[in-house]
Amino acid sequence: MTSYRTEDYYNYRIKRAKETIQEVEVLIQNKFWNTAINRMYYPCFYAVGALLVKHGIKTYSHSGTRLKFGQLFVKTGKIDKGLGKHYSKLFEKRHKGDYSDFFDYDEDTVLLYYPMSKKFISQIELLMHED
Repeated sequence: MTSYRTEDYYNYRIKRAKETIQEVEVLIQNKFWNTAINRMYYPCFYAVGALLVKHGIKTYSHSGTRLKFGQLFVKTGKIDKGLGKHYSKLFEKRHKGDYSDFFDYDEDTVLLYYPMSKKFISQIELLMHED
């Protein structure tokens, strides 16, 4: 059985965040707006997961991850509140896109969220290197 160090987990998750945000660019180029919003949430989720793992915090759901991130990093000022809101909005948009019928995202919405998602991941990565 292979044993992994905590560092292996958070490095893997931040790597997944970077790879997945690149996948979103392909979806945008091909005008898959709903899928782009869905996939845009995940690199942010992976980045938050990396940050939480690095700090020894376990969560068991997307909602739990969002809650702990807000409590420990947004409310404390370690992460800008605007970025915290961005993550929450992506969480809601992903959920709505996945579970609501007759709902479609458009190009303007996706192009508004994409640069902020890239910034979000960069900020998480910077915070991870500060600790």
